[in-house]
Parts: sequence; structure tokens; C-alpha cells
Amino acid sequence: MVRMFVALELSGEIRDRLKDAQQVLRGCSARLTFVDPALIHITVKFLGEVDDKKCAKVQDALNKITFTPFTVTAGDVTVNNPKRPHTVWCAIDDGGNGEQLLGLIEAGLSPLGFAREDRRLTPHATVARVKSPDSSLFTALDQLRGRSYGSCTVNGMKLKKSILTSRGPVYEDVLEVKW
Repeated sequence: MVRMFVALELSGEIRDRLKDAQQVLRGCSARLTFVDPALIHITVKFLGEVDDKKCAKVQDALNKITFTPFTVTAGDVTVNNPKRPHTVWCAIDDGGNGEQLLGLIEAGLSPLGFAREDRRLTPHATVARVKSPDSSLFTALDQLRGRSYGSCTVNGMKLKKSILTSRGPVYEDVLEVKW
């Protein structure tokens, strides 16, 4: 069994700018666990634990998906829920393309036993996880408001394997589907 998800990659420029945002966040006293900037991505669908036999079928299903490249813009760095923040993320504007892509992914994977999402996709890139929030987090987020993190073209998706370690997750590309 291997933990897997389908992701869209962001440009190095966007990840570098988000690294700068992480530096601002490091100045607050909230306990945060930062995502390695090289690993920052957009998760379209989390698959969970997948056995080896099903993994080949997942790859076949994803390989059949065609889509048109589209632009994503990295917007505000904020939290998932201001009242009970668990995640600091960068909001992503994808013009609704992520939701359309998710529909195609789910159409391909639901016959394999993967449940369809019961909520809409909120495109985002996780920057940090909140272990213990405090008001200084919101002060830091205010400093980041209105900054630009850039745009890039997404011209494919990746099936990634996630290995959880004591130092954080290690991701390995299992499949890349180019459009």
C-alpha cells in the first residue's frame, strides 16, 4: 500500500515567492510546520492508501485524461479557517479549470472504487500547517496581504506517492500526464 494523490505543479518562481512569504510567517509566534518550498503544489485529488494492483489501474485511468493547458495565479496567503486555522495556504485562481479537471479524474477513478468528493475543489497551495495558532499569525498574514506570487501555465498533472517521515513528507512522481 502506498499513499497517493494527484497534483498540479507550480513554477519555481511561484514557489520562490512563497518561500519569501514563509520567511514573514517565521516571524510570528504561532507554532507552524513549514512545507519545503520545493514540494509546494496544488492537490487536485487525494487518493489515500492504494495497493500495487490498483496503482497500475489508476495510472491507466489518468493517462486517458486529456485537458487543455491553463493558467493559474497564486493569490493571497491566508488560512483555511480564521476561527480554527489548521493550514496556511496560498489561494489559487485557476478560472475553474481545477474543478473541471477533478470531474474528469473522478469519472476515471470512481469505477476503481475511489469515492467522489462531496465538496467543491478550493484550489490552494499549502505553505504551512498550524500546530498552535495565536494572534501574531494574523498580524503576519496582514503583512502579506496584497502581495503577488505570480502566474504559470499548468500543462499536465502528476500522480505522486507520499511517504511520511519524521522530517515531513517525501514525494515521488509515479506518473506525469502532459496535455
